[in-house]
Amino acid sequence: MQHARSTRRPHPVRRTLVMTGASRGIGRAAAERILTAAPDTHLLVVARASSGVRLSAALGAAGHSVSHIAADLASLDSVRSAAAGIRERLDHGELPPLHGFVGNAGTQHTNALTEGPEGLESTFTVNVLANHLFVRLLQDRFTTPARIVVTVSDTHFGDFRHNLGMVPGPHWRPPEVLARTGAFPRPDTATAGRTAYSTSKLAALHLVHELARRLPAGIDVVAHNPGFVPGTDLARDAGPVARFAMRRILPAMTLTPFATGRATAGRHLADVVLGITEAPTGSYVDRGRPARSSEESYDPRREGELWEAAERLTAARAG
Repeated sequence: MQHARSTRRPHPVRRTLVMTGASRGIGRAAAERILTAAPDTHLLVVARASSGVRLSAALGAAGHSVSHIAADLASLDSVRSAAAGIRERLDHGELPPLHGFVGNAGTQHTNALTEGPEGLESTFTVNVLANHLFVRLLQDRFTTPARIVVTVSDTHFGDFRHNLGMVPGPHWRPPEVLARTGAFPRPDTATAGRTAYSTSKLAALHLVHELARRLPAGIDVVAHNPGFVPGTDLARDAGPVARFAMRRILPAMTLTPFATGRATAGRHLADVVLGITEAPTGSYVDRGRPARSSEESYDPRREGELWEAAERLTAARAG
């Protein structure tokens, strides 16, 4: 007995969305929701080569339009290569018009001494510079209206109410210092690694504010804070006790107002990306609603300094 074929026609794909950090956790949940809620989207996931093949196959299994491009986000040369590949595919008509970029990838180390291939500190490179470079290299390929979303963190507030004392608050230094290893006291400790993380998320907010000033009309940029989401792999480089707590104990906190489950956090991110959650350019969206980020995050002087430093640090690799 033959099975009847579905007569449903595939939804026409009209736009491309580039996304980092879609392999697991919040990003995976967001990617799945984006493809379901906006079936006219071609999702181009940026991931390491082997994981990108598996991820695009898994996300596309239900008939969704998904492809991947390889990149190591800790390497600016690799980011440049990936962006060049995306530009080429857009120019050759292999992808529908580019309408969005989601910089969801993030990293946190157990020290502030981890270097990428170019000798820059890995946390700052992945969480800040990779997003800057992707946006700058794709900026002239966006078709408006377009939306850029960068995932940040409420650890940038630096107070107990926002991080339950689990992550030290940011410790701002000149951007050229933050981009190098050893920017914080006792750089070989987990405390320094967590400080590098919260500081990089503050820097990402500064970047969003500056991008909002500089990007052409029609290209909006929004910062999204998923809140505390236990059970993700952000702490995968931590010690065994911390990893056990994150994976087995802290997920119970999603039953309280202090934490958010992965599925809910992914839905919030997807809704920001798709514009379901309305937010003007330069906004900070806390979970599912626009809010104010920390007072420290609004500093035009710092934002300009960060921009200039990011331009210098990525210039040799921007073509």
